[in-house]
Amino acid sequence: MQNKNSRPKILIVDDMPENVELMEAYLSMEPYEVSTASSGKEAIQKLKEEKLDMILLDVMMPEISGYDVCKIIKNDPETQFIPVLMLTALSELQDRIKGIEVGADDFLTKPINRLELRTRVKSLLRVKCLHDRLMADRDNLEIKNRIQNILTAIIPTLLQVVSNEEKKVIINQMTGMVEKTLLELYHLENRKMDFSYAGEICAEIMNQLGGNFSSERGQGESSWIVRGTKCPWRGEEARKNPILCTLTRKILSNVTFKVDPDFSVEALKTIGNRNDCCEFLIKGV
Repeated sequence: MQNKNSRPKILIVDDMPENVELMEAYLSMEPYEVSTASSGKEAIQKLKEEKLDMILLDVMMPEISGYDVCKIIKNDPETQFIPVLMLTALSELQDRIKGIEVGADDFLTKPINRLELRTRVKSLLRVKCLHDRLMADRDNLEIKNRIQNILTAIIPTLLQVVSNEEKKVIINQMTGMVEKTLLELYHLENRKMDFSYAGEICAEIMNQLGGNFSSERGQGESSWIVRGTKCPWRGEEARKNPILCTLTRKILSNVTFKVDPDFSVEALKTIGNRNDCCEFLIKGV
């Protein structure tokens, strides 16, 4: 995955030194890190050693052709999403079809035009960046779902076998960890917040845990409502173990405490108590 803080790394694969030098010169004005290989074998080795964001691949090379190298790249799950721009002196339709069949992402016909090269490289790198973001979002969602599964499975069982005093300790420890995470994510200690922002953050946190929450102004000037129609702990689990609703209230209380220590959170409705939704009122004491 491309590091957002680093320069995209491009591998140029061509057995003709003059072609490599020309493409390096064309790309030198862009913020790229360029690596080179003079054969298909060398290109395959560099794939194993380096984290590449794109490959400029000449078709006509000795020993292993560009088509074969491209096929290897696209058949490997570790490298299949690296864009391959094939460079060819061949203009026949059949040659392009062969490139498409082995997974080439785009083509550039020799002699190389500087503007066309830079434009196609930028376009393919943009697609690669979007793909990397999607994969990161997918991984984050998978992690969130796994954490949610663990919490909903372990917390009720854990709380069933401890005393009321021990339950309070566990809840306080968990909300303490949540507070630490909130400070890291939102930097709450560095921002003067109002009710609106506190409500938005509360709703976003519940949504990150898998709920469906929103926030709106309450009836009084110093009040705000955080409402959820989907329980982050799964409705059936919350109904079996209402202590999970207490955990939700404690999380929201920690956020509002950062606004003003005199503010409090009151649970008006909870899905765990078989209401149709959750409603938490943020108000001044």
